[in-house]
Amino acid sequence: MIKAVFFDMYGTLAGFEPSRFDVQTTACADFGIKLTPEGILKGYASADEFMVKEAAIKPLGHRTTTERESFFAEYERIVLRGSGIEISLETARQVWDRILQIPYKLTPFEDVEPTLTHIRSRGLITGMISNIDQGGENVIEELGISHLIDLAITSIEAGAAKPDPAIFLTALSKAGVTREEAVHVGDQPSSDIKGAIKAGIKAILIDRDGNHPEYSACPRIETLSEVPDILKIFKNNL
Repeated sequence: MIKAVFFDMYGTLAGFEPSRFDVQTTACADFGIKLTPEGILKGYASADEFMVKEAAIKPLGHRTTTERESFFAEYERIVLRGSGIEISLETARQVWDRILQIPYKLTPFEDVEPTLTHIRSRGLITGMISNIDQGGENVIEELGISHLIDLAITSIEAGAAKPDPAIFLTALSKAGVTREEAVHVGDQPSSDIKGAIKAGIKAILIDRDGNHPEYSACPRIETLSEVPDILKIFKNNL
């Protein structure tokens, strides 16, 4: 029986407002760089995979200021490469500095409140598991979803980052459920899905941008509204 549903934060529960395309377009315009919406989606997909791999080597919160600056410069290079643009590391650093000057915030997706409200109405525990370097309670408070999330675990609190099974096991312990009783929903195949499966937890890939149309390692959805139906499938397969 499923008793708890965990969710990744960025790309699953929340996204940027203005959009990443708008922020990148504004920043790059100062450097004469033109982007495409398709290129930004492709670039961020690759850049986020780069972030996952780097975080597994050394979490960003444990890096020096210089190391973090170098990381985000390379991250930006990868983002722009999605639009077929190659720039130097120094130019990428300047573009990233410009991005940091543009006001933007993380905002819950429209499908978050109705889906989590429905899941909680069925008596299920809801949780957030994120690699963000902040306290989990602060994150959900800032997003305005603390009334929808029963527990929030971040890498800084767990002392481990996805895909390390340790962060998932911390969430299981806090929720008071076994691995067989939990499901994790996330948008990153390498960190969310592989990490959850390695921890013995069922997984659901949410692919909002259509970056993984052929993914088959676990159920794939495009909106959170599909989660309840997948939970029924898991229940029937037990």
